Amino acid sequence: MDIGDLMPRDFFARPAHLVAPELLGRVLLRREPGQTIALRITEVEAYEGTTDPASHGYRGKTLRNATMFGPAGHLYVYWIYGMHHAANLVCGRAGESNGVLIRAGEIVRGHAHAASRRHTAKNHHELAKGPGRLTLALGIDRSLDGTDVCAPDSPVRVHEGTPAPSAAVLSGPRTGVSKGHETPWRFWLAQDATVSPYRRHTPRKRPSRTS
Repeated sequence: MDIGDLMPRDFFARPAHLVAPELLGRVLLRREPGQTIALRITEVEAYEGTTDPASHGYRGKTLRNATMFGPAGHLYVYWIYGMHHAANLVCGRAGESNGVLIRAGEIVRGHAHAASRRHTAKNHHELAKGPGRLTLALGIDRSLDGTDVCAPDSPVRVHEGTPAPSAAVLSGPRTGVSKGHETPWRFWLAQDATVSPYRRHTPRKRPSRTS
């Protein structure tokens, strides 16, 4: 697969909900010493800062989410649910905390290396099917938080790939969020086997008190 040219920063310097659908079909490239993994993006979710209750930036800037506040074209990585990392591409203007979560994709280069990290994957389509599986397959963790994805020498970059035609892009509610889940800012490629299943947020029950 031809990964195309490096994406310019101007592409990311727009509201996340506009950037998100245009990321489908693009290529996320992970470079390591002696190894490169390329992933075709098939599923994303947009989050827009202080106006979006589902966003990490909704309550303001912290040490954890500082990267999300810009500038655009950087990688925001966080540890979630005490289980796995999630990778986001920072969008919008500096200070807005716009971001697009990369939820799923297809490994198109470096299959063996990705599979060596994903021993439980039943097939090729499951290697990066979901945000935690994706970061594990690509070797993305908090050490890469703040990485400039528009820089030619970066360990994580975004290339133009083959943009998905609008007719192939579906949208709907975001998955697994407790607030703002009805906002249709989840975008995915229709009938693509690598797209993760939709999961509606289920509130956790608090243990009942006994006297």
